Amino acid sequence: MIMRRTRKSRRAVTLVALTTGLALAVAGCGGGGDDDKKSAESPSSAPSKDKDGGGQEPEQPSESKPVTTVQGNGISLTVTSAVRDQGGFLTVSGQVTNNRSGIWIGSEWRSDESELKKNGGSLAGASLVDSSGKKKYLVLRDTQGRCLCTKFERGIDQGDTIDWYAQFPAPPEDTAKVQLQLPTMPPASVALSGSE
Repeated sequence: MIMRRTRKSRRAVTLVALTTGLALAVAGCGGGGDDDKKSAESPSSAPSKDKDGGGQEPEQPSESKPVTTVQGNGISLTVTSAVRDQGGFLTVSGQVTNNRSGIWIGSEWRSDESELKKNGGSLAGASLVDSSGKKKYLVLRDTQGRCLCTKFERGIDQGDTIDWYAQFPAPPEDTAKVQLQLPTMPPASVALSGSE
């Protein structure tokens, strides 16, 4: 009898403890603090779109970021940043727009280098030229020979824009500007920024 009562009281205590713990967890997730007021007051940094697909104009890049656009063969390439990473790399990124008719797969941008040829339509053929240091930097690759860059696996439909990136060895710290070169495109002058 005494053991049965002890089991019942242990169950009751356990049940009360679990219920209390769940109630506290739900109350902690409820919010209602100053964070809600701050997020309601400050506008979102991402552009919002309405149901019609329109929306606010995209934010213009800050003046500290380099912006370069080049066009060739119906393709528009925009460079929005070239940032030195702490590991000694330089990540160049931006957007590419297909102004041609039909799908563009980026096959003319592939590399002629034997190890990078199997990357297909990608930025594997990109290089940076440091005129002042008289050096050319090729796209980095992993141990399997895959470029550390965007691959256009599904292609880009006519009129579409996608984001791209490519990683290179970082030029010396005193190099402030390089030329981004891609096959079939004119060179793009790109200002470099320090690590963020």
